[in-house]
Amino acid sequence: MKKLIAGIALFGTFALASAQTITFDKTTFDYGTVKPNADGIRFFTVTNTGDKPLVLSNVKASCGCTTPEFSTDPIMPGKSAKIKVGYNTAINGGFNKMIEVFSNDPANSRSVIYIKGTVDANAPATAAVAPAAPATKAEAKAAKKAEKQAKKVAAK
Repeated sequence: MKKLIAGIALFGTFALASAQTITFDKTTFDYGTVKPNADGIRFFTVTNTGDKPLVLSNVKASCGCTTPEFSTDPIMPGKSAKIKVGYNTAINGGFNKMIEVFSNDPANSRSVIYIKGTVDANAPATAAVAPAAPATKAEAKAAKKAEKQAKKVAAK
């Protein structure tokens, strides 16, 4: 009986150790102070640090002024994908919005990321913030595919 219990415990530990794991490049994106109607699009990078495919099942914003876009394609172990988040910068004042990310990560099936900042007509003009350029051709191809898939999802 002791061997059976020990075997079950060992199997359970192994099963949890070999799973998909969600990690983010950052959990809060600070827009700073921006002008009204400025570019409100920002990107979060999601990486699968586990050893099984990670699937994002839903990304849900806390209000209608925030619009997330994502791909439901599996993120393979060691690979990354982007979550595109848009904020309606026509709304003046400060904002702090929550975005829920649902995945098949057994330990973190619901993760939370945030955007914050201030929309102010007196803000200095700034250049649009673009995501960092991919380091390799494979990353560029994956980013392009993720963006294309996000557009498909948004069109539905």
